Amino acid sequence: MPLSQWEKMLDINLTGVFLSCQAEAQAMLPRRQGSIVNIASMSGSIVNRGIQQIHYNTSKAGVIHLTKSLAMEWCDRGIRVNSISPGYTLTPMNARPEVADQRKQFEADTPLGRMATVDELVGPAIFLLSAAASFCTGVDLVVDGGFVCW
Repeated sequence: MPLSQWEKMLDINLTGVFLSCQAEAQAMLPRRQGSIVNIASMSGSIVNRGIQQIHYNTSKAGVIHLTKSLAMEWCDRGIRVNSISPGYTLTPMNARPEVADQRKQFEADTPLGRMATVDELVGPAIFLLSAAASFCTGVDLVVDGGFVCW
């Protein structure tokens, strides 16, 4: 893998989240309240079989740890920081005809037998942002149809 490919992925997936958290905290810290939900991936906790994506997996593992670290740095300042780690999700990228076989494999490997829809990630995000999760910080909520249980 060329270094430029590695750097681009880390810049987008990890540095981008870091910069977003900084911007969000600028508004929240003076108020001493707020909640941030980052989007990681189950690939930050596992190595996907048959897919060579070391740069992606590493970047998402970084998002999980960034989330936990910021949660600890900001907890006494009224800000909660959590993340969601989706499993395989049916997005336009995964609906392309050229990846139909890979999609079938993702569905077969997921205990619930299908990929998530984007809408199924909304509820977990709302939960983590809401008062119902007021005692949650530093949590990585895995929403993967049971995939990481294997």
